[in-house]
Amino acid sequence: MIVLVGSGEYLPAMEPVDRYLIGQLSRPPRVVCLPTAAGREGSERIAYWARLGAEHFTRLEAVVESLPVIDKESANDALLADAIAAANFVYLSGGKPDYLYNTLEGSLAWEAILAVLADGGILAGCSAGAMILGEKFYGFPGWKQGFNFLPGLTVIPHFDEIPMSIIKPLHIMTRNKLTMLGVEGNTALVQCGNQYEVAGSGGIHVWNKHGKTRYTCGPLPPAVLGTG
Repeated sequence: MIVLVGSGEYLPAMEPVDRYLIGQLSRPPRVVCLPTAAGREGSERIAYWARLGAEHFTRLEAVVESLPVIDKESANDALLADAIAAANFVYLSGGKPDYLYNTLEGSLAWEAILAVLADGGILAGCSAGAMILGEKFYGFPGWKQGFNFLPGLTVIPHFDEIPMSIIKPLHIMTRNKLTMLGVEGNTALVQCGNQYEVAGSGGIHVWNKHGKTRYTCGPLPPAVLGTG
């Protein structure tokens, strides 16, 4: 299960969504929070995200651990990778998408995350964590390759917070190649196999060369996320 969150990770508004996700697990929840995307923001911000994630999932009665995977060295630490692999729910919080992708790509930590997914677990990414899961993402100074869990899609988080004067040029650049998936704050798109569901208080926007449509809480109609 892949979960794309627009914004609001670990905040009270997202508790119903995360309770729902935990309920989809076949075993008791073991959550790992990774503040990797904030790895260049200093020790205070890293500690903030680690603490917020641990407190949030503790309130949801999950076993939770925030791990200091913050650079290439720690991403290739075998002990940290083993701790990730022992989880069934991995959460990537926000920060810099290009730094997050470059840190995880080809690492032991990423191999462990893939193992969690292969075993039926959940990978959730918020903001930068969501962006890197599409085919491509925009990171200064241009488009970067993502992990491509959603072929043909580019994920734009904070969609209700970013001026259309910024978003529209991105759409123009990509509309003949990629479908733009805009995810609003306190909202998640949940992918399970070929099925997609919107969870949370906002909506998602599917924007391709044929137009833009907003969807709110509930399952998406079949083939909505085709690149067409």
